[in-house]
Amino acid sequence: MITKLRRAYYGWYLLVAAVVGMAIASGVSFWVLGYYVTPLEEEFGWSRTLLQTGISVSLLISGIASPLAGRVVDRYGPRRSIILGTIFTCASYVLLATTSSILEWYLYFSINSFFRGFMFYIPFQVLISRWFDRKRGRAVGIMAMGFSLGGFLMPLMQRIIDDVGWDASFLFAAAILAVVFLPIGLFMVRDHPHEKGLEVDGESPRAGAGASGPRTFSGLTVKQAIRTWNFWVIALAFATFFFAMFGWMFNGTPVYESMGISRETISLILALQAFGGLISRPTFGLLAERIPSIELASVGLAAIMSVGMLLLLFLHDNNLMLAVILFLCCWMIGSAGGPVLEPLILPKTFGLAHFGAIMGTLFMIETIGQFLVPTVGGAIYELTGEYRLLLLVNVGCLGLSMVFFTLAHLIPNPRIPSPRVRLLRPLLVNLVARPEPQHQGGNGAWAASANGLGTAEPSAAPMESGSGAVD
Repeated sequence: MITKLRRAYYGWYLLVAAVVGMAIASGVSFWVLGYYVTPLEEEFGWSRTLLQTGISVSLLISGIASPLAGRVVDRYGPRRSIILGTIFTCASYVLLATTSSILEWYLYFSINSFFRGFMFYIPFQVLISRWFDRKRGRAVGIMAMGFSLGGFLMPLMQRIIDDVGWDASFLFAAAILAVVFLPIGLFMVRDHPHEKGLEVDGESPRAGAGASGPRTFSGLTVKQAIRTWNFWVIALAFATFFFAMFGWMFNGTPVYESMGISRETISLILALQAFGGLISRPTFGLLAERIPSIELASVGLAAIMSVGMLLLLFLHDNNLMLAVILFLCCWMIGSAGGPVLEPLILPKTFGLAHFGAIMGTLFMIETIGQFLVPTVGGAIYELTGEYRLLLLVNVGCLGLSMVFFTLAHLIPNPRIPSPRVRLLRPLLVNLVARPEPQHQGGNGAWAASANGLGTAEPSAAPMESGSGAVD
């Protein structure tokens, strides 16, 4: 057994570290946001809308910082980004524990959100995408289990907030992040397989690899990507998809409370939701390696979540337990692809050379929708005294995401040379005229794998700048 562990591909060890990191970071940040609303509201007398607007502002700051975080990861590597982000994120949690005014709440939460992007989602996604190619689906599916495992911290965080204090929970978050992330960044993370003398996926070294060095990454730059229809359609698809998904992560606790469910029972519900994710997310990741179109699979996931929210909306008055059970079943299936979709769609569409920067830019656009979630939820509750309208808004956003994911499936891969698209009519012509399968390799212009690893020289034929091809 020990011998097998020693011979195991080092990428699997990094994947385990990523799962642990994702679990801790999501457990003390995203999962727990809803639990701060009532205690802070009671202690300081802040209105729910004012309090949640502070979280909205912090999310906007996080989105603005994401392109910078992505560029840092691409240029300096995930390892340095994780170490830097951890130090400043822990310091920001200490500041949050000293909050005594609404302005401090806004400022400290914004600082926290700014630096969390350097240590959390983007670095791990880039890291795992660099270490896995053919097995990327199962790898990112396993890594997504970290989000679900984070839900198991909910009972502990709820106890700390309710019994010890919300300020103590921030100090606990700082301590556990430092204990987990600093050793991972300092002693475990390696930015590329070649730093351990390995090939991607643990494959045998290529002939002549020792002389030529590690394979380089190919793909579009951020500037080239944002000139394509693909980028904006994918951005809108994720923005609407995650508005509903993140919206429930934040507003789920207040919604359950408005239905008369105790906080202890809510913690149990969220733990069950997290347990379901432990099964559904790696399963979806494994299946994703065999699914012809991840975009169409995303349409199905959004549809299932929509059904779950509608069942909760219309059944909870008559049979609350049945409504919650049916919703959980739909949600666990529908949200299975949440953290998995971006690292599967983006590298196949734009390559891996600038994956971090493209993902960071995409996050900035996604955040335009996400930062409204806390404010919209608080405002709807104060205006109507319930969350029915919020559930309908989420269903509407999921419906829009289904439309955009369908378009993302139909639009040809931008790495296949094609004329620059400026107006709606050329877009429609492209949809009808281009018969190539989505995400196939370039038609001779590039011979690259899904990992964005260049295996051949670019075609000698010159291409128009900004046409969606790699310079």
